[in-house]
Amino acid sequence: MSQTKTLMIKWQRLLTEGQTCPRCGSTEDEVEKAVTVLGQALKPLSIEVVLEKGELSVEQFKQDTLQSNKVWINDRLLEDWLGAQTGQSECCEVCGPNVCRTMAVAGEGHEVIPVELIVKAGLLAAAQLVDRQTCVCYPPVIWPSGGCCPK
Repeated sequence: MSQTKTLMIKWQRLLTEGQTCPRCGSTEDEVEKAVTVLGQALKPLSIEVVLEKGELSVEQFKQDTLQSNKVWINDRLLEDWLGAQTGQSECCEVCGPNVCRTMAVAGEGHEVIPVELIVKAGLLAAAQLVDRQTCVCYPPVIWPSGGCCPK
């Protein structure tokens, strides 16, 4: 039986008195949906999906507003997994008159990061966790090499 591996998703946003902006609030919903989808999809591969939510203080946000609404998967930025670009646009009440992080993939801009992009990046990261000892064949076959996939 293969060992459980971990796919770590980290997301951070500005919190002011327990509140975040609608952009980050909607991204939070999308991140949570992605964690559920990835958790179900990767369970047969013995990959556990873990979500860590980080909070930025107002002081941290003022130092670098583009740190809010930032996602990493296995310590690598979401944009890196997707070949995307980081952008910025003016935000709203909670963030004040500041610009906040956006992302563009294939020329399409996103203020709220959609579940599909998070899942895609998560699957790319999971592919790096899968080794030849991970059973992905059905029904499982044990090969002379000790795994269920031929070497």
